[in-house]
Amino acid sequence: MSAQPSLAVRLFGTDEPVTPPRILKAGSLTAEFDAGNLRHIRHGGVEVIRAVSFIVRDRNWGTYNPRIENLAVDERPDGFVVSYDAIASDAAQSFRYRARIEGSAAGRLTFEAKGQAETDFLTNRTGFVVLHPSAAAGKRVEVEHADGSLEQATFPEIIDPVQPMMNLRSLTHEAAQGLTVTCRMEGDVYEMEDQRNWTDASYKTYVRPLALPWPYTLARGETLDQAVRVTVTGGAAAGARPAGAQIRIGGQQGVVPPLGLGLDPSEIQDTLAKADVLRRVGAKALIGSYDPSRGHGDEALAGIVKAAEAIGAEPWLEAVIVSVEGFAEEIAALGRKVEALGSPFPTVLVSPLPDLKCTLPGSPWPPAPPPRAFFEAARRAFPKARLGGGMFSLFTEMNRKRPPVDLIDLVSFTTTATLHAGDDVSITEGLECLPAMALSAASIAGDKPYAVGPSAIGMRMNPYGEAPLANPGNIRQAMNFNDPRHRGLLGATWALGFFARFAAGGASAIALGGATGAFGLVHAPHPWPQPWFDDAQPGGVFPMFHVLRGLAALAGRTMRAVEASDTVEALAAEGEQGLELWLANRTGAEQRVALPGPARDLFQLDADSFVVAARDPDALASLTRTPTGTELTLPAYAVARVRFA
Repeated sequence: MSAQPSLAVRLFGTDEPVTPPRILKAGSLTAEFDAGNLRHIRHGGVEVIRAVSFIVRDRNWGTYNPRIENLAVDERPDGFVVSYDAIASDAAQSFRYRARIEGSAAGRLTFEAKGQAETDFLTNRTGFVVLHPSAAAGKRVEVEHADGSLEQATFPEIIDPVQPMMNLRSLTHEAAQGLTVTCRMEGDVYEMEDQRNWTDASYKTYVRPLALPWPYTLARGETLDQAVRVTVTGGAAAGARPAGAQIRIGGQQGVVPPLGLGLDPSEIQDTLAKADVLRRVGAKALIGSYDPSRGHGDEALAGIVKAAEAIGAEPWLEAVIVSVEGFAEEIAALGRKVEALGSPFPTVLVSPLPDLKCTLPGSPWPPAPPPRAFFEAARRAFPKARLGGGMFSLFTEMNRKRPPVDLIDLVSFTTTATLHAGDDVSITEGLECLPAMALSAASIAGDKPYAVGPSAIGMRMNPYGEAPLANPGNIRQAMNFNDPRHRGLLGATWALGFFARFAAGGASAIALGGATGAFGLVHAPHPWPQPWFDDAQPGGVFPMFHVLRGLAALAGRTMRAVEASDTVEALAAEGEQGLELWLANRTGAEQRVALPGPARDLFQLDADSFVVAARDPDALASLTRTPTGTELTLPAYAVARVRFA
């Protein structure tokens, strides 16, 4: 490996440049102007709206990256005006629009867009999308419907599987005590979906009801005229903010769940080749994917078992059943194959092939085996195994098509961090909604345990299209298969936050990433670029390796409740030699953390220690040092383990 990768590669796994958003200010009102849209609209520092965006999508739900022209920004102390022209197009079609954004110190913000189809334009959605932050969960909201009628409602706490609010014109809620926000949406009928289904930390209000046909065509020359108007009244009580993040350790909170890893059969040989390093992670389970529709056969079943034994993990089987009419015999045949191997899978998860794809609200469900008969057949085929069901795709699909819990032993689902957006902030913000997902999963599971994963930043399968994006350019984008952040410090921070939040939410097992490959922990050559790791001496470990090794070692230990600021992810547990605290800075800015007391030792994984950690699988020990004082400085996306006597 060359001596030093760029800072961007250490943090994000890619040298792709990112233009920081421009901060627009009008008195106490601020907004981030990013690629023609608004994010993080705040009043007096309180986030009132997460985003207002005018988006243009194609027939496959892909979002165009519009070309912006004639951008003009006029900023004054009491307000700002932004205007631009934009065109969203591809080789087949084109839509042009004019946008105007105006904000005033009086607490008013308007985003208007007027557009015209330059050709017949086939789209699934063209128009405004408004995001309310997930912090609104449980808060009352006054709903004005498109017909002018009013209704008192609540932002749901448990994740709504479909659309919690319909036929919308405006929403009014209290963002903080004394601070009221009204968001009015004009130009079409709007409805809301609970985006926390996809680990987006928001409620999304979007144009054009899903009950209407899609895709639909905007005829050549057809115009759209839409607007979103935000009005903020009152003011939140001012409070002194502490200089650094305050960590508070509470009482017992269950035990740390075991760590699992995922395994696609295409990665079996690389996993075996890297087994000596991977064994050090201490994963308790290796979840092997078996899907005959992808050509998996008997050799894949045997390979999963062999790979699990090689890394010291328990093999779990994640089996897709292809047949609809003949599902019972296919399940029985799989049971006989597994029995011939010596029944090596203590846990067997099964899913019909049609359930790997999404069915949107209002659309007919495709033919699939009857759920009860399906799991009854699986119970007969695997009488000694712990039988699991749910979804191999995303939580969303499980929330919309729930398994018959009384027939199974375990409810399971997976997630991705890049379904709707591929920027760094959206990935880390998504961690905010995981407690709600844990609460919702526990509600679905009832008295049965639930497990989550294998999950990663990237997308292992695409329920909404043919496949995840291959990403040969190694860029940030939604629906990536191989996402560069997985190999950087941001990936390590995300993994700690993901594990910590689901552990606190009662998950019985948490599977992250994989062994090798796009979701792996150890580098191996692949067709996609892996900057710096692909140099002369491949085989290094990614930052996430050390985090998961440390978390795996805590399995079964008493977990302690921990409170931290909204910029720091944290997990605390009683380790072998006393309290062990894991911390991660989920921002690109340095964070100071006030520790709850003097520490015995400190391991810190950051940009300065990246190279040493990548070359040394045992860096969790070699980089541990004796700290001084009771304050810790965490650079961008740094992770630390602090142990107390």
